Amino acid sequence: MIQKKTKLLAAGAAAVALVAAAGCSSSSSGSGGSSSPTGAAGKANKTITIGLLTDQTGPAASGNRTSVDGLKAGTVLAAREGYTIKTIVADTATNPATALSAAQKLVTQNHVTAVVAHSALTFAVSSYLTAHNVPVVGAGEDGPEWITAKNMFSVFGALHSSKVSTTHGLFFKSQGVTNLGALGYSISPLSAEAAKGAKVSAEHAGIKVGYLNSKFPFGSTNVAPVALDMKKAGINGFMATIDPNTAFSLITALRQQGVNLKAALLPTGYGGDLTQAGPGALKAAQNVYFVLAYQPIEMQTAATKQFSADLTAAGVTGEPTFAMYNGYVSVGLLLEALKTAGAKPTNASLIKSLSNIHAFTALGLFGDHKLDVNDRTNIVGGVDNCEWITKLEGSTFKLVKGADPICGTTIPGATVAPSS
Repeated sequence: MIQKKTKLLAAGAAAVALVAAAGCSSSSSGSGGSSSPTGAAGKANKTITIGLLTDQTGPAASGNRTSVDGLKAGTVLAAREGYTIKTIVADTATNPATALSAAQKLVTQNHVTAVVAHSALTFAVSSYLTAHNVPVVGAGEDGPEWITAKNMFSVFGALHSSKVSTTHGLFFKSQGVTNLGALGYSISPLSAEAAKGAKVSAEHAGIKVGYLNSKFPFGSTNVAPVALDMKKAGINGFMATIDPNTAFSLITALRQQGVNLKAALLPTGYGGDLTQAGPGALKAAQNVYFVLAYQPIEMQTAATKQFSADLTAAGVTGEPTFAMYNGYVSVGLLLEALKTAGAKPTNASLIKSLSNIHAFTALGLFGDHKLDVNDRTNIVGGVDNCEWITKLEGSTFKLVKGADPICGTTIPGATVAPSS
């Protein structure tokens, strides 16, 4: 499947900009921000240069561009541990050729020690990064390379999208959904397979699935035909593994068609993602449920308070986004590996250290759950098949009783066909 995708690749230019550590001035030269001799806690300062491969522009930007802000907060965290992290941001432009060129520049010109990947197109560069033995941490949101490539480590687990858990079926059943519609993107293997998985999970819970489309054009907002088809199918529940711009357009179209949704569940759009989804997003998102792989800040735990404080210290304002969480937690995973990677970490020593992490807490944002980031066999829907769910009411995200988190189990023998 990855080979089919990489046939699209050709030489292209990447937009690469430098973001210095939080509190330091940025530069377009790639030299990084200034560093101090000691960390905030008086520890000996160590400097590491990493690349952030993310969708700053193009259709996938609505879900991933704020990963930069998450890394800024991560640099605040790193400073407390005695590390200065210099981050070079590489924009994929949501284009496979541009993504590959960006990755090549990070490796051959910027000489990064590791890459943080938050992109719908990571599959387009994974073979290159693996061939060059570059450690990659980040969000396994796009394809199966997070399972097969031993240099890649997903902060919420290398999801087996061909397997299915009971989690989503349990949630929709609890909300009274009797007929579900599911939508996924054609270009993203995980998006397409997650839509198929939602169907299997719902049917396992006794819910009819009246509409399934796993081949929707990436980032499109031409949703009127889908809304009409869902109305004809009689759906009263909806799940879409798509970006906010597409999802909110579809929810608006469904309501205009008079479809009464008992539950619309989205994996993106929580928090600050609403503010970047365009005019009308807040209205469209009313009473919509949002999935998060971590504790939402509304829980006010020690971990969420620290995350909020680090965002503020990094100069990031407004509600956090899923991409901010991912960026911040990615730094947390790197820091855990750096502790055992030697005085002068190399690509190889970082991969070795990352390969020995089996109880990752996401800086406490997994609550009392722990993730084996090296389990490439069993993980279906995040840490222990758990998801934290909030509901937007007015301008506030409300915690959902019984769903913070809601945890399921893997359905024995249940599989979905891989996307092609």
